[in-house]
Amino acid sequence: MSLLGKLFGGGGKGGKGPSPQEAIQKLRETEEMLTKKQEFLEKKIEQELAIAKKNGTKNKRAALQALKRKKRYEKQLAQIDGTLSTIEFQREALENANTNTEVLKNMGFAAKAMKSAHENMDIDKVDDLMQDITEQQELAQEISDAISKPVGFGEEFDEDELLAELDELEQEELDKNLLEIGGTENVPLPNVPSTSLPARPAKKEEDEDDMEDLQRWAMEAM
Repeated sequence: MSLLGKLFGGGGKGGKGPSPQEAIQKLRETEEMLTKKQEFLEKKIEQELAIAKKNGTKNKRAALQALKRKKRYEKQLAQIDGTLSTIEFQREALENANTNTEVLKNMGFAAKAMKSAHENMDIDKVDDLMQDITEQQELAQEISDAISKPVGFGEEFDEDELLAELDELEQEELDKNLLEIGGTENVPLPNVPSTSLPARPAKKEEDEDDMEDLQRWAMEAM
């Protein structure tokens, strides 16, 4: 009987071995059991260490016994650590093997499906079909180009002449605007009055009148 058969209850020579999924599940359960055992031993080690510290000076015999038990627990803990490492390695190997098996199985299914899909295909017919598709695409592109090309019904114009004519129109519009601006500045001014302004009396005559008035005032005062 194989080791796996002994561990997981396999039958005799004709017995069917466990599946990878079953073996992985068993290993996980074993890991959980050993992990709980680890936690128990760690607590026991802490307890024995506390007893040794408590009785170190009072009861050396009790302290020594506690240290001995602590050493045994530590040895068991080390063994469990090694066992867990082995089980973890074995579980990972089984998981990888199971993954590879599923991948190969699916790849086999895909290969069969691809073979079935290509069974009724003729490579020559495929080439002819692709050639027809290419020709139709090229024809469709030519038709699209022809439809999108602007149609002038035979009328062709020189773009340079059109641009020159446009420049002339712009210049005419500019000249027209300048004339309108100049016309607003030639506002008619008022006519010059025909009659002359009254002449201002000479300064000499004003002085003579002032002297006459002064003499007349002096005579009256006498």
